[in-house]
Amino acid sequence: MTRLLSLTLVSVALASPVAAQQTLNIYNWSDYIAEDTITKFEEATGIKVVYDVYDSNEVLEAKLLAGSSGYDLVVPTSNFLQRQVKAGIYMPLDKAKIPNLGNLDPGLMKSAAAYDAGNAHSAIYLWGTTGIGYNIDKVAERLGDAAPTDSWSLVLDPANAAKLADCGISILDSAVEVMPGVLAWLGLPPDSTDPDDIEKAMAALTAIRPYVRYFHSSQYITDLANGEVCLSIGWSGDVFIAMDRAAEAGNGVNIGYTIPSEGTLQWFDMMAIPADAPHPDAAHAFINFVLQPEIIADITNYVFYPNAVPASKEMIDPEITGDPAIYPPQEVLDKLFPATVYDARTDRLINRLWTQVRTGQ
Repeated sequence: MTRLLSLTLVSVALASPVAAQQTLNIYNWSDYIAEDTITKFEEATGIKVVYDVYDSNEVLEAKLLAGSSGYDLVVPTSNFLQRQVKAGIYMPLDKAKIPNLGNLDPGLMKSAAAYDAGNAHSAIYLWGTTGIGYNIDKVAERLGDAAPTDSWSLVLDPANAAKLADCGISILDSAVEVMPGVLAWLGLPPDSTDPDDIEKAMAALTAIRPYVRYFHSSQYITDLANGEVCLSIGWSGDVFIAMDRAAEAGNGVNIGYTIPSEGTLQWFDMMAIPADAPHPDAAHAFINFVLQPEIIADITNYVFYPNAVPASKEMIDPEITGDPAIYPPQEVLDKLFPATVYDARTDRLINRLWTQVRTGQ
């Protein structure tokens, strides 16, 4: 009854002028929404959603910087959001149109405000960590029961990478996601912009490059699930999606996820509205809809990423809320670090070195 009433209220609130627009163009990450979220929104509002996906912040940023993307709502990661806000890419949110902003955790929103002062242009969609997904049995076969599954050494130590090469290693195709963890493993500041530190991190990646099958930011979900790769540096929720798919398939693939003890990135994916969005009222309506506890709980239950709405927790599968790899305990949270926003000079250096690592040249 509560859910029906909530959706009814949303319908009434959106009767005009939003419903008159009848269209909402969303650009979101792949495999990053519940199967029925869009349908529920369309039924509640009468707004037709056109839903496109991407698999890297770089792809999203290129479209936004080109202008006239046609999208009404996008979901950049916090460090990319910060520089895009500075470039004037997003319009300020009309918070009066998003009363459900009050459902968001104040502490997490304060952390997100480091990227968007006063949370003026964005609201948290989901958050997570960058870590290591691995095939438990294949890693044990090659490295033994003492495999350092709680450390970046599992993949960044060339001796380990060489032993895992035959069963497949993949790495996110995003330097800004991967490099901070490498720096932490080397004992260097994860937010360093010192060219020497960055070159050391890239040298560590170059050392394992011969053993890496590919760099990609979404393919590893399927490949982990079906056993095509046995280790992936990837995003937490993606690894859990792979774990769930393997269990559903009953193919005997057992997948684990680790937050390395040296520390790793905690990131926020933020809902934001491009400054030239054709249907900004519909975008505000979608943000408000998603921030309902029951709707965001459905999304977390489907994609295994934690959200920032505390009232949703009671509606989330206890296996998810009770998993410390998804909802980390405080001692692990204390070791997480935010993504770094690089200046143009550092950005160019990182992109040049990353291209060399990817191509093996």
